[in-house]
Amino acid sequence: MGTEVYKARSAVALAVQRGKPSEDARRDLAAAKLAQYVERVVAEAPPLTDEQVNRIARLLRPATGEAHRG
Repeated sequence: MGTEVYKARSAVALAVQRGKPSEDARRDLAAAKLAQYVERVVAEAPPLTDEQVNRIARLLRPATGEAHRG
């Protein structure tokens, strides 16, 4: 598990322990886990075409300013 995931998981635990809302901490943990997964998959995959990269990047860039929920 990567350092960023450990840090984010710790932040969630501290927020819960202190009884403070932890929405930001949970979001940061989800982002760290997603980044770690994407890094691993990209490292194992053959090179992608520009079209493939753009299609995948669009999944992370909401068109209306809100997160895509599919």
